[in-house]
Amino acid sequence: MTALRITLRKACSFTENILPKFRKNLTETRASISTGPQQQHATFYEFRTYRVEPAQNAAFLRLTNEKIHLRTAHSELLGYWSVEYGGLNQVFHIWKYDSYAQRAAVRAALAQDPEWIEQYISKAMPMLASQDNEVTYRVPWSQLDRPPKEGGVYELATFQMRPGGPAVWGEAFQAAVTTHARPGYAHLVGVFHSEVGRLNRVHVLWWYENPDQRAGSRHKAHGDARVVAAVRGSVTYLEKQSNKLLFPTPFSPLK
Repeated sequence: MTALRITLRKACSFTENILPKFRKNLTETRASISTGPQQQHATFYEFRTYRVEPAQNAAFLRLTNEKIHLRTAHSELLGYWSVEYGGLNQVFHIWKYDSYAQRAAVRAALAQDPEWIEQYISKAMPMLASQDNEVTYRVPWSQLDRPPKEGGVYELATFQMRPGGPAVWGEAFQAAVTTHARPGYAHLVGVFHSEVGRLNRVHVLWWYENPDQRAGSRHKAHGDARVVAAVRGSVTYLEKQSNKLLFPTPFSPLK
């Protein structure tokens, strides 16, 4: 009887101490499998692309250069570029927000800002042919890293991945990006994953000293076995891709 009691106590102890840990580990494993890396904060980046009427491109950039301070008084501008290759008469800019509530408050404040409306919006809107925006998060394994010096050219490479999210293609995509960055072929500024807009889309922002340096680096990377292997692993999950070469405006924080 005593031996039976001891056995029962051990069984109860296992149930109380071991099973909860097992269930916790199983839950975490399932979560990892089902969703991939999770965002740990509410900060997001709004990507905005404006297509400017061709005859108004110079005037729009001049006006924005003069009045952008009215906009940056309300929220943080990460960068503002003109598109040189991959889309004519376009500007691309990134705005940082701590939350959706902050963005809503900023938009409400701008709507009530007479200087912003009278000195900029009323003049800029007739110059635009279209506007587009997208909400993105910085991927957990990417840090924002400024270029080593001002000037140069930025490349915004956009990848439309297969449905399923980072749980499906995250590791392969990360390997493809980091193999390009580690040997020094390009300077990685940041990697962003779409949240609102076209889903399963990833944007990679690179920096080069000039377009010729970019062309030479890509030619060299295509002969690197590590890069080739990583890219082959990633393209299995790729549906399509596109890119733009961007030149920072004089008023862009990222230059």
